[in-house]
Amino acid sequence: MKSILITGGAGFIGSNLVEYFVEKYPDFRIVVLDLLTYAGDEANLNTVKNAKNFTFIKGDICDRGLIERIFQHHIITNVIHLAAESHVDNSIAHPDIFVKTNVLGTFTLIDVAYKYWMEKPFVIKKGYENSRFLHVSTDEVYGSLGETGLFTEQTAYAPNSPYSASKASSDLIVRSYHHTYGMNTVITNCSNNYGPKQNNEKLIPTVVKKALQGNDIPIYGDGKNIRDWLYVLDHCKGIELAFYKGKSGEVYNIGGENERTNNYIAHKICELLDELVPLPNKSYKDQITYVEDRAGHDFRYAIDASKIENELGWKADENFETGILKTVKWYIEKYKNQ
Repeated sequence: MKSILITGGAGFIGSNLVEYFVEKYPDFRIVVLDLLTYAGDEANLNTVKNAKNFTFIKGDICDRGLIERIFQHHIITNVIHLAAESHVDNSIAHPDIFVKTNVLGTFTLIDVAYKYWMEKPFVIKKGYENSRFLHVSTDEVYGSLGETGLFTEQTAYAPNSPYSASKASSDLIVRSYHHTYGMNTVITNCSNNYGPKQNNEKLIPTVVKKALQGNDIPIYGDGKNIRDWLYVLDHCKGIELAFYKGKSGEVYNIGGENERTNNYIAHKICELLDELVPLPNKSYKDQITYVEDRAGHDFRYAIDASKIENELGWKADENFETGILKTVKWYIEKYKNQ
């Protein structure tokens, strides 16, 4: 049985990916490693916790001894690495944690995989010929765009926050293990994800929760910052394609081609809430307020996903309007009793 280690599998994207893989690939053993920090919640995995092909381990990717034991005990043949500190505001306040987890953690994980799968550079151990290390990263490594243009796989790295700098560093570590040791690696860089199970601190859950609680809905600066929004299940399917069909050593950008300003996001969510859980004689839009902008706030991100579309056949199933409706309905159910 193929054993896939999925790190960060109790987080937002990770738990959606784990649920997708456990159900779609019953002949794969899915081993999830997650430290369960503020961004990870074991309850995100309730739908699969009793599955025969699922194992959960609480632990730190920086703990080399633990990683080695997991590889040996579960005979890990593949890794999909999502574990990361990922909130920009937190990285501004505590950059050291981001460097430790995202840089040292990624190094520890891929170095253990290298020593477990390979005899020496470019010599693979018998039975691990198809073993692959897929590293999930972000479009923020490319920096910020002006009003036009798209990030491609050839865009130079120009990270602007401690978070994106730590992710850029982890990308380069993975790249180096391919070129120096011949490891079978793939890197994916995604745009802003949204959908069920996202941490409360992120924009869309924050807008829904604050609205339903009757509190101010905070929007940074003038709300004109632009992000390319990708429904989380579409991202999971992109990861799946890159994992199975991606070329070793390549990078694939996964984007939703749904550019929206933060103002649009907030107003759209309020419009949906006005329809689904209407307030008497007022709109949720009345709760929108503007707060001091984040330090170093990138103006615009947008991804050119033509490489993964043309080479691997990926296509997003959701546009923003269908995806945001599903998402808002999910959060209404989550928050209605809180």
